[in-house]
Amino acid sequence: MSTASGPVGVALIGAGVISKEYLRNLTSFPDVKVHIVADMFEQVAAERADEFGIAASGSVEDALNHPDVEIVVNLTIPAAHVEVATKAINAGKHVWSEKPFSTDRESGLGLLKLADTAGLRLGCAPDTFLGAGLQTALRLIADGTIGTPLTALTLMQSPGPESWHPNPAFLFQEGAGPLFDIGPYYLTALVQSFGAITKVAALSSKSRETRVIGSGPKAGEEFDVTVPTHVSAIAQFAGGESSQSIFSFQSPLKRAGFVEISGTEATIAFPDPNNFDGDITLHRLGSDEPEIIPAVGATSTRGSGVLEMARAIRAGRPHRAQGSMAYHVLDAMVAISESFETGEFVTLQSTATAADPLPADWDPTEATL
Repeated sequence: MSTASGPVGVALIGAGVISKEYLRNLTSFPDVKVHIVADMFEQVAAERADEFGIAASGSVEDALNHPDVEIVVNLTIPAAHVEVATKAINAGKHVWSEKPFSTDRESGLGLLKLADTAGLRLGCAPDTFLGAGLQTALRLIADGTIGTPLTALTLMQSPGPESWHPNPAFLFQEGAGPLFDIGPYYLTALVQSFGAITKVAALSSKSRETRVIGSGPKAGEEFDVTVPTHVSAIAQFAGGESSQSIFSFQSPLKRAGFVEISGTEATIAFPDPNNFDGDITLHRLGSDEPEIIPAVGATSTRGSGVLEMARAIRAGRPHRAQGSMAYHVLDAMVAISESFETGEFVTLQSTATAADPLPADWDPTEATL
């Protein structure tokens, strides 16, 4: 158990679009306190800190050297995740990172080993599986409601984020694309449902070599697309279960949040794994009428995993959104990429265990520390 007491101190590094959602929640959770917002563009950090009433802002080094910070929330671009996380660990801080955990196996494994040696924790998005929607669905599976789980189908397709994101180029480059940007939500939901992935196979395509920013101050600017924008993947799991998935940024027909788990007795349709809430639909064998099951539990959004990790640090227990889980999902995505390059099945070397379910009455807004 940690010898410290009171709210856990947090620094947020990376003041981009997603930082607003994190700060909106982190500043409302009494068990954490955000002390500083940092960014390589310090003026951007200052503006975000002022927006949310954070006392300090500055450089990455300012955040890492802050004496009251215990957890660094790493919201930098994917290519910088490992670099910033490494600096934070070397500064004696626990790290929560946005997904993906890293962009390659070697640096991801190195980060796991570094944190383990230092006795520090790594947590990683997505934390959406801690929300009421997926937690309710996972409890139903664990309770045997669908019988023995057998197969899954997931689908996410859209034209791509360049129409609404003011700076979308990084989402179409290494470490992103629909597989690395959106895939973690769906693959994490599958691993939480079935356990570890053992092997994968995939195909991919890229519809255009360049795209155009559709909104914001850079609207009209063209940027290069360097990764596939459509991926079709199949996976097998350690227990024998299998899944089929599509991740696409090249479909004019938008479909998102599609996760179905089929078992011997029923099929369960999850709410969107990119969200924290939503009803569950259950289709029982022999019945033509679906059952709508309301989600039960907390509905706070981005930052819930930071809070859960902070409480776990104080209690001296494992946190749920483990770095090892995020690394396993990364391993799966890299294996999928290797498969669409080679045309062969790729076996994963890592493994992971589904997290224990949250208590249904878990409350982010309660002061517990």
